[in-house]
Amino acid sequence: MTKLRLAIVDDEEIVCRRLSQALAREEFEIEPFIMGRSFLERMMQQPFDIVLLDLRLPDMDGLDILSRIKKLRAETEVIIVTGYQSVETAVEAIRKGAFHYIAKPVNLAEIRLLVRSVQEKIAMRQENQRLREALKGDSGLTAIVGTSPVIQELFALIRKVAPVDCNVLIQGGSGTGKALVARAIHQLSPNKDHPFVAFNCGGFTDELINSELFGYERGAFTGAAATKVGLLESAAGGTVFLDEIGEMPLAMQVKLLHVIQERRILRVGGTKPIELDIRIIAATNKDLKHEVEIGAFREDLYFRLNVVSIALPTLSQRREDIPLLVRFFIEKYSLAFHKQVTGIEPQALDILCNYSYPGNVRELENIVERAVALTDGREIGPQDLPKDLQNLEFDTLEGGGMPTLAEMERRYIAKVLADTNRNKGVTAQILDIPRTTLWRKLKAYGLE
Repeated sequence: MTKLRLAIVDDEEIVCRRLSQALAREEFEIEPFIMGRSFLERMMQQPFDIVLLDLRLPDMDGLDILSRIKKLRAETEVIIVTGYQSVETAVEAIRKGAFHYIAKPVNLAEIRLLVRSVQEKIAMRQENQRLREALKGDSGLTAIVGTSPVIQELFALIRKVAPVDCNVLIQGGSGTGKALVARAIHQLSPNKDHPFVAFNCGGFTDELINSELFGYERGAFTGAAATKVGLLESAAGGTVFLDEIGEMPLAMQVKLLHVIQERRILRVGGTKPIELDIRIIAATNKDLKHEVEIGAFREDLYFRLNVVSIALPTLSQRREDIPLLVRFFIEKYSLAFHKQVTGIEPQALDILCNYSYPGNVRELENIVERAVALTDGREIGPQDLPKDLQNLEFDTLEGGGMPTLAEMERRYIAKVLADTNRNKGVTAQILDIPRTTLWRKLKAYGLE
């Protein structure tokens, strides 16, 4: 990767020399300046990524230099270096876009720490840009944020299956992005200009599902004052996304199986079959194989839907994507709420990176949305996160003594089980173990 360019602007040559030596190991292209005008001339020729700027220069005011830096290149990060008597001015500089400030006499360790924080911010921004560039032309994938190996595998599978007119079954926990994947498949398919119709199968009666999916003729029942076109029919030439397919009542499963086999429907109260040209994508957070075994889901329908299966990872299985997702959601909600939140403090990011996320990406999005809404600063801090996250700590080594590995496992399983409200399916997904293995461990540890 190209080295970052760093400028040191200070009228004291000894300060320039000390800072240059202190940061030499960080592999920057470092240039020192003792005058503001000479720095700005160089900045116009070849912009800098990071600037260490003294507010008191013999030829120019530091705040004026800061304003000019931001006009020349808004993404350049500026760290203010100031005397103790100028702290109030430094705070004003922060309001005008500076990254941070440090007081003289300069603490070299503190400077290194600040510069590394700036490097992380720049790296995050560059990674975000690389992601967007990589997804150019794949408009259906731009809503799925991530660069982890499991997400890259997911992108590759979506690209493979999208052009093929076959049914797809998406399986994953709540909040993993099943609807985003379904829409991405549609957007990358030859039928992207035709309708994408979504229907949630959970929590509805047979009659309501029947009328919504298949439609009805006028006079088919009391209250049917006009003919209604069902969702399956309205998606002609496009895609029907059936979310929470595992919740569909058995009687409706029979009708859906018939539709898939015959490629035609009959409206409620109708006598003339209507031909269908649709693709079906179904999604569930249940283990459909298990549902088939216990008789809650039809085996023949399962095989009809499961032509291609896509299993979505939990957020815990793609933790390296958390910083990028945080940045994405900060940008999204800063724009939505008309706020100037530009980043997150390292301590707050550490908390988010170490949380278990039983609600997956949706839970992370909710946490960041709340933090952006409540923060009074330009960066999200630990104080902006929910109280239970602020107090989050892994406490298996507390209470004296060193616990056995089995005891640590028992405590961790108990914690995840509590965090998921004793949802064993979600707990097994977070722990990345089969449900049968979880059941045995619960029994062995007395956690049933």
